[in-house]
Amino acid sequence: MVDQIELLHRFFEYVKIDTQSDRDSKTSPSTQKQFDLARKLMDELKEIGLSDASVDDHCYVTATLEGNLFDPKIPVIGFIAHMDTSQDAPGANVKPRMHKNYQGGDLALDSGVVIKAEDNPSLKKYIGHDIITSDGTTLLGADDKAGIAAIITALSFLKENSHLNKYGTIKVAFTPDEEVGRGTEHFDVKKFGAKYAYTVDGSEVGEIEDETFNAAKAEYRIKGFNIHPGYGKGKLVNSQKIAAKLIGMLPYEESPEMTDGDQGFFHILNTSGNVGETVIQLIIRDFNKNGLEEKKNRLKSYQGQLNAQYGEGTVELKIEDQYPNMKEIIDQNPEVMEVALEAMKRTGVKPIHKKVRGGTDGANLSYMGLPTPNIFDGSINFHSVTEYIPLSSMITATEMLVQIPLIFAEKYHKS
Repeated sequence: MVDQIELLHRFFEYVKIDTQSDRDSKTSPSTQKQFDLARKLMDELKEIGLSDASVDDHCYVTATLEGNLFDPKIPVIGFIAHMDTSQDAPGANVKPRMHKNYQGGDLALDSGVVIKAEDNPSLKKYIGHDIITSDGTTLLGADDKAGIAAIITALSFLKENSHLNKYGTIKVAFTPDEEVGRGTEHFDVKKFGAKYAYTVDGSEVGEIEDETFNAAKAEYRIKGFNIHPGYGKGKLVNSQKIAAKLIGMLPYEESPEMTDGDQGFFHILNTSGNVGETVIQLIIRDFNKNGLEEKKNRLKSYQGQLNAQYGEGTVELKIEDQYPNMKEIIDQNPEVMEVALEAMKRTGVKPIHKKVRGGTDGANLSYMGLPTPNIFDGSINFHSVTEYIPLSSMITATEMLVQIPLIFAEKYHKS
């Protein structure tokens, strides 16, 4: 069994460090404060015996747990988690709270925020369990610091018990800027040196994901003409009103609040501006590659319609791809999923095969040559002040990670 006290201590220490990324930043990492956690993780990896642990100039933490079976047939595997937290809720001064022996019903936080049982049916699964939240003024940061804590605790267990467990070489990477879609921007797959990897960034126990959206981001820049409103007749062009018209063109039935399952969406992230200029930032998502292209074309058609009405150049549009659906690559490498499913079986976990209705570094990594499905860390309600994680879920995630390298070793090493 893994050391539960060690796991909990690591997690509490990590969430207290502010690592919010910034989608508007052009630097890499997007925020320098991510180095605060990166350096701490490097030191901890060295403490448990991973001598090559390092942090590079772009805030990527990497290290190697050398296998105790010197068999080249055993594939090198990797465990990956991201250090940054979302901008969608406050992320500084996180105060983790343990709710011992949850007995059902609403979960009241210090700030007055309530995690309502009615709105959170998953809570029923955790009656009698210890549940961790923030104080309700910030997110918790279990996304993905629970993944980090699980990985380091699993590596520590394997290292300390190497006389009892046989395994091949394991690579580890902790990345910045996953929440802003740039987690793999400077990831050197060849240098990392793994054949397969797993991101530990899913939600509830049992979740395993080998399919993501195809994703793109878009920005409309709408130009108006400002003049004294008292003399504006026939001259003043209010960019905000054009922006409102453009937002009205986006189909409400294809928004995040109206879609689930296999359905894609358009999602407005931010609108800012004044009479003279307004900027609309949005993302588009679709599991089907052709579906994403169709959504891009619709954005272009809205631009064309408004320019035809208000004059060429009034509305500018920039679209950038963010990540592809990784399913095609994972399907070509079935072993990576087979081993994870066997690890769940050995840990007593019922697999929940899901599509990621969001992003994961594994999407880009898979297309960069490193097949990387996503597995659970136990966190729930991420990006929210109502985020929580049952301690038992984090323990299960850690124990499952221990099993993965053991299974690869058993499969390839014949004594």
